[in-house]
Amino acid sequence: MAPMSARDPSGGLTPAEFIAKWAPVRLCERAASQEHFLDLCRLLNQPTPAEIDATGAEYTFEKGVSVTDAASRGAKGSGGYADVWWRGKFAWEYKRKGKYADLREAYRQLCQYREDLQNPPLLIVSDIARIEIHTNFTNFKPIVHTIPLERIDHPENLALLRRIFTDPQSFRPSVTPEQVTRAAAEWIGAIAVSLQAAGHEPHAAAHFLMKCMFCLFAEDVALLPESLFTRLLTKWHDDPGELTGLLSDLFDKMRTGGAFGFERIPFFNGGLFDEAESDPDPAYCRWYASPVSGIMRA
Repeated sequence: MAPMSARDPSGGLTPAEFIAKWAPVRLCERAASQEHFLDLCRLLNQPTPAEIDATGAEYTFEKGVSVTDAASRGAKGSGGYADVWWRGKFAWEYKRKGKYADLREAYRQLCQYREDLQNPPLLIVSDIARIEIHTNFTNFKPIVHTIPLERIDHPENLALLRRIFTDPQSFRPSVTPEQVTRAAAEWIGAIAVSLQAAGHEPHAAAHFLMKCMFCLFAEDVALLPESLFTRLLTKWHDDPGELTGLLSDLFDKMRTGGAFGFERIPFFNGGLFDEAESDPDPAYCRWYASPVSGIMRA
């Protein structure tokens, strides 16, 4: 969608003004963080901490916390401060622009703070150049939304930021890990039935599916090159003969280690790929058409 630049009738900052102000800033974390947050409030027409809470009990800058380890790398003691905190909504940690290659250190700090902050649903980190929104819902895998400064003027990003203040519960994922596991198991069972119905020996069909599932896991945890298995299924799903050969070659390389096209495949021990038996034709299992590979990433 096109960026927004019209002046806010409330007198707050426009997106263009916000970007123009903060793009050149090189202030240290302490000098920049509170003004940046206050400008975000003006940009989004949201109340500031002092406007909501004059005591700092519910919504405040510099919320003191107790931690079980050093609050930041190299720090001493068992205490720290969350740069911004709003009870039941979010905790926010800033880092100086350009000091770190990413925001992992800021997120690590918030993960240490979150229990003492009553586990807010959102853990937000920023170095001015970007804002990352990490979901923090019990029994749900965290989801990260990243908003670069230069794209903060996009309507969808402004709406995402506004929800931090107005509706943090709307970030809750719709699918639990238990639902993912149950749905995946149902689809794997259906695939196994279709393989057996096509005349494949049950043990061989189950072994084939186990290797496919392991490949999905391996690419998710970077044991295989990024999305390698998914890319194979997507590109060759309409050519079962070619896909069969490619999968057999991939499984073979996972058994011994070696080159698969331009990719380097490590050796996988444990026995899963030890036997080079003839795998069922992928056309029968229709793996590519099922939501299993997608649902495992939900």
